[in-house]
Amino acid sequence: MSWTDERIDTLKKMWDKGLTATQIAEELGGVSRNAVIGKAHRLGLQSRPSPVKQNEAKAAAALVALTAAAAATPEPAPVPEEAAPPAPPPAPKPAPAPAPVVEAEPAPQDAPVAAAPAPALGPRPASDGPVLRSVGPGGFVRQNPGDQAPPSTPAPPRRLVPAKPSEAIAGKTSLLDLNDRICKWPLGHPGEPDFHFCGDKVNPGFPYCVAHCGHAYQAQLPRRDRRPAPPLPFGGAARR
Repeated sequence: MSWTDERIDTLKKMWDKGLTATQIAEELGGVSRNAVIGKAHRLGLQSRPSPVKQNEAKAAAALVALTAAAAATPEPAPVPEEAAPPAPPPAPKPAPAPAPVVEAEPAPQDAPVAAAPAPALGPRPASDGPVLRSVGPGGFVRQNPGDQAPPSTPAPPRRLVPAKPSEAIAGKTSLLDLNDRICKWPLGHPGEPDFHFCGDKVNPGFPYCVAHCGHAYQAQLPRRDRRPAPPLPFGGAARR
């Protein structure tokens, strides 16, 4: 909501008349009490006395007036107990009349049950006055459920450009060249620029070539040719 010259003049007139910020906000419409106070402060209008202090001063003055009135009023003379007339006994309350019992007539079984008429749905009447929008703390306009904006058009998908291979592995088998017919034995470290794979013809039934199968699969030595296990520290039980 923008502060026009007309709204500013109205604010100044109502402020000079002594109206509260809440009354001014209700009269202008579309603004809050804090917005009215902030605008009046920026315009340099005369500050108002605190309503809390005014209420405290009024309460103190009323208390002083009541104390003075109580001190000025003479106390009535006490009436002796013998001369006081006895209080009349309380009258008994009349019993409430029973409510009449009305028996509902049963509806005939063959008569059709009339359904309640459905409310007519028609277009909402267009208001002649301006539509007020509530502005949030961040400056955005709060929208009603029926005022939601249509979804924005999504951006077109980006075209993926394949990375240019390094010159160090030119002519060598890279990760994208692997298949079931070539050897997958890695050569080098994955962090090095010349890291690649063997790429030779695989040994049938294995993922590597004949040479690399000799490195990957080694026959186990017989039990008599194996090295004995080292003794456990601190005198633990020996392995069998």
